[in-house]
Amino acid sequence: MAQISTLPKVKRHLVTSALPYANGPLHIGHIAGAYLPADTYVRYLRLRGEEVLFVCGSDEHGAAITIRAKKEGISPKQIVDKYHELNKDSFTEFGIDFDIYHRTSSELHHKVAAEFFTDLESKGAFEKKVSKQYFDKEHNQFLADRYITGTCPKCGHDKAYGDQCENCGSSLNPEELIDPISTLSGATPVLKETTHWYLPMGKEEDWIREWIANGNYKGHHHHDPALWKKQVVGQCLSWIDGKLGDRAITRDLEWGVKVPLEGAEGKVLYVWLDAPIGYISATRQWALENGKEWEPYWQDGDTSLIHFIGKDNIVFHCLIFPIILKLKGDYILPQNVPANEFLNLEGKKLSTSRNWAVWLNDYLKEFPGKQDELRYVLTSIAPEFRDSEFTWKDYQARVNNELVAILGNFVNRCLVLTDKYFEGVVPPSAVLSKAEKAVFEEVHNNIASIEESIEAFHLRDGLISVMNIARTGNKYLAEKEPWKLIKENKEQTAIVLNTALQISAILCSVMEPFMPHASIRLRAMLNIPPLEWDQLIKELPLKAGHQLGEASLLFQKVEDAVIEKQIEALQIRSTEQKETNTNQKPKYVDFETFSQMDLRVATVVAAEKPEGSKKLLKLEIDLGGEKRIVMSGIAEYYSPDEVVGRQVTVLSNLAPRKIMGIKSQGMILMAEDDKGKLVFVEPSEKIVAGAKIS
Repeated sequence: MAQISTLPKVKRHLVTSALPYANGPLHIGHIAGAYLPADTYVRYLRLRGEEVLFVCGSDEHGAAITIRAKKEGISPKQIVDKYHELNKDSFTEFGIDFDIYHRTSSELHHKVAAEFFTDLESKGAFEKKVSKQYFDKEHNQFLADRYITGTCPKCGHDKAYGDQCENCGSSLNPEELIDPISTLSGATPVLKETTHWYLPMGKEEDWIREWIANGNYKGHHHHDPALWKKQVVGQCLSWIDGKLGDRAITRDLEWGVKVPLEGAEGKVLYVWLDAPIGYISATRQWALENGKEWEPYWQDGDTSLIHFIGKDNIVFHCLIFPIILKLKGDYILPQNVPANEFLNLEGKKLSTSRNWAVWLNDYLKEFPGKQDELRYVLTSIAPEFRDSEFTWKDYQARVNNELVAILGNFVNRCLVLTDKYFEGVVPPSAVLSKAEKAVFEEVHNNIASIEESIEAFHLRDGLISVMNIARTGNKYLAEKEPWKLIKENKEQTAIVLNTALQISAILCSVMEPFMPHASIRLRAMLNIPPLEWDQLIKELPLKAGHQLGEASLLFQKVEDAVIEKQIEALQIRSTEQKETNTNQKPKYVDFETFSQMDLRVATVVAAEKPEGSKKLLKLEIDLGGEKRIVMSGIAEYYSPDEVVGRQVTVLSNLAPRKIMGIKSQGMILMAEDDKGKLVFVEPSEKIVAGAKIS
């Protein structure tokens, strides 16, 4: 093979997957984003004989945990205990093979995180400042970022959080949100003074720009920027170009790692300082349990550190955490951060609040022993460079038309025919003809493609090359027709089946990173031990006279009824959740408050899509002799031509605010239909523009 491995020449590899919040079960979007790609990469490294440590754990702090606890009426500890075990068990059953799955509520993690903060504080890394932060007067508490929602100032998404818009991935501060709302009371919060420690990120702009763009910082922490995904580098440089401000790294909360300083009562570490340190505490816990040293994994330049994450975590892993590590000193920076985009479901965005999701623990119960079918499908559609979509019909088609009809069919024919003609013993192979040599050359070229793809984090392409080996085997059998050849030439039939069996043994290894459970089953059928990666090209894996195991179906077809059941169940769950959300007790306002709202009918006279926005339309509206500009997040549902001339309901006395640099004067009122589409609230018949609604 011509391919030369591009793996960094290091002593060891440290691979992390983003710590999932222990506030709910895992869904396929989580798995496709940060966990399955990491596991595939780690399994490949191990097959190559590399030393690798794979760490993860539950993120058990932050507002998401306390919000779930309030919702269920139990303590945060009860929440994290429940979901830590559920997710840990789901990962194990699915075959995500962590060396350790730790938790940030552990005593060791609290100790490590507190030490990090104290050391950074002593080095002058932080600035202590008094600032105004949002406060919920009804609940008498300051609001952490995730306790505040509002409209994103950058994309117009109306459900952005105080620290981040999960729609466009932008990093935010709560004060940037348009029309902020407290998730505790539903009321508009007020700004109140409080004291916090800040990370002055702006001071680090020069070196981190050099590191992101060119792969080095003063000769240290080299990486090849060409191997990073363009969207990751692009996002990082965009944030740096927009100037990195001061980031508060403490919060007014009771649940979390306590700030270890006098006068900091009631304050905890910001979860995005706390959580990445969880990778370090997990490494230290693993070292304690296994009699190893943890320092080489984090402080030796001969270690390659890889963070697998979703795109919403790029800012934290590529900017904030590297800045923290650099300020701490003696810590390596990541070699790569292969962030994935988002996975959608059946034409809509995955939504935990609407129960529009395929939950991993539910899948494992309803499809026992079918872990690799889901692993295969999720890798096939992995959102590596753009958002992608999972549908149950596509799942069925990929399992039936690819796993069953191509891969499963090939290895089954090899084993069944060998059992029939040679009593289950690998037949002898004479000197290979041009046909066999050409087949092995094609197989070896695909092995090279698998190496190249996995090492570049293009796992979809790697899986295609695995399937191409099976296709090569199927084509070879179809051309040679051993079921006919046996009647004329048993010696030639032996060569054909020997070649096909060698391909099956090679498949057994190259599919292992992607489908480990099926690989184990195939290995049992072939009655062979695990093969090292280099064996696949240096020698043929099977010797003549080797006794094979018993053949069985590697994969089974998925019937229509199974898929229809899943689609129906998804719709029912989503409908039930929507009804639950709708029937929640409303937050009442008095008549005086309502009477202050000036609702009017307006006519849309012009509309256009602002450059750089997927969600927003810039509308010019007529309010009865007065023209205004209103920015509205409806571009996913309506084109500019579809809204011009329509009459709409407008909250006309909403305070003006800038969205994407455009002054917006009002809000168009919309409703959501039973399919989740936004529809206009408009009069049943045309009336005078500017008419007041009362």
